[in-house]
Amino acid sequence: MKMSLGAKSLALFVLSLLFLVLLTLFESLLSGLSLTAERVISALLLVLPGLFGIVLGVLSMLRKEPRVWVAILGVILNALFVLFQTAVLFFAG
Repeated sequence: MKMSLGAKSLALFVLSLLFLVLLTLFESLLSGLSLTAERVISALLLVLPGLFGIVLGVLSMLRKEPRVWVAILGVILNALFVLFQTAVLFFAG
């Protein structure tokens, strides 16, 4: 059974949430790194999967796959998560 692009978009959102939880739990281990290294790790693990999720959701809508609501939900959730994490990286460090 093949996953639709919309379902993959939602899966990437869940993966981003999982990375957020793991980074929060193991934040003490990252304290020895520089601020730049922490930002790069956060961007790669939190922002990048969300951006791919947005792209997959838009591709799913363009292909007019069945269950378009899954793709719309994936795009909205990934976009909100990426915007929030980007704001955190830029302003809070």
